[in-house]
Amino acid sequence: LLLHTSASSSSSSSPGAAGMLEPLFQYIDDHQNQFVQVRNEHYYDILPGVGTHTYTLLLNCIIIQIYMFLCCSEVACLLSIGQLQQANVPWYYKCDNMRMKVAHGFGSLGNLYGRGATDNKGPVLAWLHAVESYQATEKEILVNIKLIIEGLEEVGSYGLLELTRKRNDSFFADVDFIVISDNVCATRTPALTYGTRGSSYFFVEVDCPKLDFHPRVYGGSIQEPMSDLIALLGSLLDHTGKILVPGVTDDVAPLTEDERKLYDNISFDLEEMKNNSRLVINCNPSLSIHGIQGAFSEPSTKTVPNMDPPDVERKVKEHLQQVFSTLKSPYRLRVTTTVGAKQWVANLKDPLYVAGQRAVREVFGVEPELIREGSTIPIAQNFQEEMEPDVMMMPIGGHDDGEHSQNEKISRYNYIEGTKLLADYFDEISLLQKVQDIFPSKL
Repeated sequence: LLLHTSASSSSSSSPGAAGMLEPLFQYIDDHQNQFVQVRNEHYYDILPGVGTHTYTLLLNCIIIQIYMFLCCSEVACLLSIGQLQQANVPWYYKCDNMRMKVAHGFGSLGNLYGRGATDNKGPVLAWLHAVESYQATEKEILVNIKLIIEGLEEVGSYGLLELTRKRNDSFFADVDFIVISDNVCATRTPALTYGTRGSSYFFVEVDCPKLDFHPRVYGGSIQEPMSDLIALLGSLLDHTGKILVPGVTDDVAPLTEDERKLYDNISFDLEEMKNNSRLVINCNPSLSIHGIQGAFSEPSTKTVPNMDPPDVERKVKEHLQQVFSTLKSPYRLRVTTTVGAKQWVANLKDPLYVAGQRAVREVFGVEPELIREGSTIPIAQNFQEEMEPDVMMMPIGGHDDGEHSQNEKISRYNYIEGTKLLADYFDEISLLQKVQDIFPSKL
């Protein structure tokens, strides 16, 4: 879904500054119960999970977002041009989520629960409510906003890269910045994300005869394919999580001294650290086993800067084949790859981060933590390579939200204050554009 809105040409509005957005923030505070009710009644009842194949429900989800977007925009149409003197800012979200098996509830202990609460439906609604607050308070949005809503992010963003290339001369023409809100903060302090890890997914299968070798008859007399598979998986990493595949971590880029200093500014205590491994792993690669079905398994690797996904895939396959050859197995090994996404790292000196830090200071009164996230968001690097704009990630979810878990949530505080943050950020980007035009040497 690609949508583009531009502000009206009213001359009575002026660029925002400290205090100018107070009526807008007050509107958000006054309507927070309404925002929560919208979320509970119209959102999570129709959201499918990956693998359910309920594409009609997914389409309904997107239609609701179109409806809300059109209702709160003065000018909104597909692929419109907007006002040429204003910055063009695509905003990316996804509306699919991981599969759920049980019903989820809402509103316990100040939290809003539901599959996709923080990843990524809560941020989508916060964005829409931010736009609504501008229109309700008759304050002009001084940037051209392009909304990108994806429905297949959890399965590799199939088709989005091709769509980006196809619309590079139309919808994505003259893009100044791209903002993504599809991640979470590292601690309880607001954050701006400047990097994510890449990923490579593998399917490992030990192919055996389609017969049921019951252990009552065959136990101990044949080499079982499951044992071969376990041996293969055990060769990938040790019990501490250390990757054992030769050469995979050789190209990992070391942390620079500037990045190490950023970690000095991240606030955490020992108890929180025990429950928040994000702080120590997000700059390092990892390898995980995601499940076993018969003699079939799905391992994956998370990659970091300087690691090349095709090179990682080659080394993992060669390693598995070498180990399999030592097992003297009568079966066949089959290793296939699916998703292969590059890692993404932004330049913290990009103007978007200047505006983002100002917005966090304005809304929360603190300096944001600058973090690299452990997740993979494939389209971030694709956007950066295809269109060469500044790309930034602005999370509003918390590190303890439990994305993809059975008790996924977003706190009411983050939902409402995150709406204010996004609203303020619209204004900061418009100011940033004017500063660039008048004083380009300042940035």
